Amino acid sequence: MKAAVFDRYGPPGVVHLGDAARPVPRDNEVLIRVRAASVNPLDCVTQGKPYSLRLMTGLRRPRNTRLGVDVAGQVEAAGRDVTRFTPGDQVFGLCLRDPLARGAAAWLHCQGAFAEYACLPERAPAAMPGNITPGQAAAVPVAALTALQGLRDKGKIRPGHQVLINGAAGGVGTFAVQIAKSFGAEVTGVCSTRNAGLVRSLGADRVLDYTREDFTARGERYDVFFDLAGNHPLTACSRVVKPDGIYVGAGGPGSRWLLGLIARPAAMLLSSISCGMKLPMENPRMSVWPKPMAVMKAIASCAICSIVCVVAPVEPPTPALSKVMTRRFVARASISAGSQLSRLPRKCWSRTSGTSLSPVSR
Repeated sequence: MKAAVFDRYGPPGVVHLGDAARPVPRDNEVLIRVRAASVNPLDCVTQGKPYSLRLMTGLRRPRNTRLGVDVAGQVEAAGRDVTRFTPGDQVFGLCLRDPLARGAAAWLHCQGAFAEYACLPERAPAAMPGNITPGQAAAVPVAALTALQGLRDKGKIRPGHQVLINGAAGGVGTFAVQIAKSFGAEVTGVCSTRNAGLVRSLGADRVLDYTREDFTARGERYDVFFDLAGNHPLTACSRVVKPDGIYVGAGGPGSRWLLGLIARPAAMLLSSISCGMKLPMENPRMSVWPKPMAVMKAIASCAICSIVCVVAPVEPPTPALSKVMTRRFVARASISAGSQLSRLPRKCWSRTSGTSLSPVSR
């Protein structure tokens, strides 16, 4: 079968299309024919940065040469211990070796969704609603899981809360805006000029253009600050959070060296001690999968839309990876059979009433 692989660290160009053995499912796994997979910052492991990451991925060369975590497709075969799925089922989920592993280990050992076939443990996928396209489904797992946990579980969002989302036009941000609105919050999104229309169409009450003004200098305070960019010092971030508010960090830049993985979390810990801010750092936890099914049901009922850019699988996902690495991607990037690189038409951005995420069980 064909698969996107990389055998050395470097820019997106190190990823190439190669031949790989078709995987054989273990007793507790399902083999799926991949119909779509989405590109995540998790796939930027190809850079080998921060360098401390190589302690887990391989010092000089990557141990795991396959990419792709989010996936959607059709079950082709099932191991003898699998009871939830049968061949022919349409599923979406996370292409991970052990989706319930603790810490970074779960995310660093992917099974390779950028391929024609992939194996998933039975607990990793969930059934795909019939009115959802594979491209939409593949864009959901990591981004929706991060947004839902960040706002509901870490941010303790409630109706009437004033919520600020920095990075509102990104993969997590587009879900976060809609999820926050479904909880009855007043949402302010931060993005660039060219993405302001998209963020407004997703339901944001206000949009702040970071190219024209510094939102940390406006003198406004919020109940929840969901920071998906991490591009402001924490001292500045503290100025936009109410005394009893919560700052939730998910992602952001780090250094190239040893502190790359811990610089931001360490700064958040020190700031929480010194200034009393509530500063939880959000990392998606697989123990709550398949909670993104709540988001998927909302998408199926048109309460939430999944914004997708699509890339054909006949080429490596280099263009999408380049944009993700430079933090210039809008919404989500999906690799889907038979499609070309394109933006969905604007009408796909509209929201209609439907299922609310507020009563989702924890």
